[in-house]
Amino acid sequence: MRLVLDTATMVAAIRSDAGASRRLLRGALDRRFTLLASVALLIEYESVLTRQDHRSASGLSVDDVQKLLDTVASVIEPVSLDYAWRPQLADPDDDMVLDAAINGRADAIVTFNIRDFREGAARFGIRIVSPGNAVRMMKESQ
Repeated sequence: MRLVLDTATMVAAIRSDAGASRRLLRGALDRRFTLLASVALLIEYESVLTRQDHRSASGLSVDDVQKLLDTVASVIEPVSLDYAWRPQLADPDDDMVLDAAINGRADAIVTFNIRDFREGAARFGIRIVSPGNAVRMMKESQ
């Protein structure tokens, strides 16, 4: 199973240790599925996860976030953006996630923002799933 996690899913993973997003992050780190990301998406993760409000809610320092992202970078399958399919979606940050999914041949994008991704991703045969549904998919694929 090949997944791209949008930034909000990564934020939820650090802010709640009991949620589906955290289980997905752990699954990615345990290589229970193939996590895909482009350089641009990793930079976006860093930019958002190091914000003070997210660090305060998670109890993580900037150094902790950097170490986590280094670990994430060590397990991802890097996606080279051979072609940018923009614009497909209303939000340019969402287009960045979709570009990684298209170029990485993802099975699905994991997001809380299903409505805004659905139409654009469908054009490329990519499923849009919530973190909870992605956890179920991960368990079924084992």
